Amino acid sequence: MTKAPERNLSQRRVLVALSGGIAAYKVATLVSRLVQAGADVRVIMTDAATKFITPLTLQSLSGHPVLTSLWDHDDRPDSQHVGLARWCELMVIAPCSADMLAKLAAGLTPDLVSLTACALPKASASGGTPLLLAPAMNADMWSNPVVQRNLQTLRDLLPNLHEVGPDEGWQACRTEGGGRMAEPEVILDAIAERF
Repeated sequence: MTKAPERNLSQRRVLVALSGGIAAYKVATLVSRLVQAGADVRVIMTDAATKFITPLTLQSLSGHPVLTSLWDHDDRPDSQHVGLARWCELMVIAPCSADMLAKLAAGLTPDLVSLTACALPKASASGGTPLLLAPAMNADMWSNPVVQRNLQTLRDLLPNLHEVGPDEGWQACRTEGGGRMAEPEVILDAIAERF
C-alpha cells in the first residue's frame, strides 16, 4: 500500500459543509485526512445531508460539534453562520448538489450551508475567503443546462470560487457518466493548494 503524500495543514481553519447526496459518505474520509494533516476542522450540514451520514460520525472525526440547523449553537457568541464564515480560512462544500448550486447562484439561504457561504468575506476582486465546491450528482443532472448555468453564474460572480471535479465513473443510480464527486484525496489536494 502506497503512503499518501505529506500535507501540512497545521492549524489551518477549514469549514467542511455537506449538502444532500450519496457522496456524503466520502466526506468522512476527507474530514479524517484533514485532521490528520493538522487542520482545525468544523463541519456543518444541511438537513438532507444528515439523511446520508450522521452528524455524530463527523463530530467524532473532527473533534467538534457538527451544526445542522440555523438555530444550532456552538461556542460562538455571534450568529453561527457569520462566526463560522469569519473563522474559516477556506470553506469546502462537498458534496455540492444541484440543489445547493441553485441556491448559491440565486442567493437563496434557507439552510446553514448556503447561509454560511453567503456570509464568507469577499474583500476584493482578487478574492476573499476561498470557497471550494466539489459537485456531485447524477450525470443527467450534471449535464442539465440549468445546472451548468448556475455554476457559470457562480464563476462569474465569485472571485474566491474554486472547483474540484466532478469525475466520470459509476454512480449510485447504476449508470456511468460525469457528476461523480472527486475522491477525498483529490479534494484534500485541492484544499492544500489553496494554502
